[in-house]
Amino acid sequence: MPLRLSTDRSLAALLAAAADEEGRPLVGAWSSMGSPVAAEILAGSGLDVVLVDGEHGPNDLTSILAQLQATAAYPVATLVRVPSGDPVGLKRILDLGATNVLVPMVDSAAQAADAVRAVRYPPAGIRGVGSALARSSRWSRVPGYLDGADEGITLVVQLETRAAIDDAEAIAGTDGVGAVLVGPADLAASLGHLGQQDHPEVVAAVLGAIDACRRAGTPVGVNAFDPAMADRYLEAGAAYVVVGSDVTLVARGAESLADRLRR
Repeated sequence: MPLRLSTDRSLAALLAAAADEEGRPLVGAWSSMGSPVAAEILAGSGLDVVLVDGEHGPNDLTSILAQLQATAAYPVATLVRVPSGDPVGLKRILDLGATNVLVPMVDSAAQAADAVRAVRYPPAGIRGVGSALARSSRWSRVPGYLDGADEGITLVVQLETRAAIDDAEAIAGTDGVGAVLVGPADLAASLGHLGQQDHPEVVAAVLGAIDACRRAGTPVGVNAFDPAMADRYLEAGAAYVVVGSDVTLVARGAESLADRLRR
């Protein structure tokens, strides 16, 4: 019997459904430690999005594959952040079966367009065709995979610099960009406020990016581990927030237990 990818949840579809529910925001967290067990714990927690970090975390293709398999049984969208917009890296992540990919450090509409081409098959793009060898098509068990693959991918681009904020509306409006994620940590560094995500200039830049993306009609999210900042960005119109990670949850939880018992 032919397979269907019913377990692969589209972030674009979740965002659209949430918008129909009177603007209910989505909530996500990072899977950064490279553990499929941690990813599965996050996936079963009630979160909407699990973000597998291939940029800063100790993840490689093998650990990302294991996390995609671990989260597939849960009602979450699994979003994989690649190290860069390199077409070869994107091709390999897509062949693993990722249907939602996040490209960091996108500073212009031209870079966004390059990322779109990298995740699409010819003639619309430049993605190499290796689906017969890959989990993405379940090794050619998904009928018509190549014909519908482009529509099944949600490309998210990350705005993390002054240049990106200046070009936010054009980036968000690039055909093929499904959503945007604002990264205040690198943005703070770009603006000269390293480590100060709550600096007024940084907050103003994030709010400006939210407005710009909304004008373009593209859902925008913010990486906001501080609950007060997450609330502020949601009130400003963010469609989703990323509020923590496996490593910070373990670190802060362990510290809290140790501190309590010492007292």
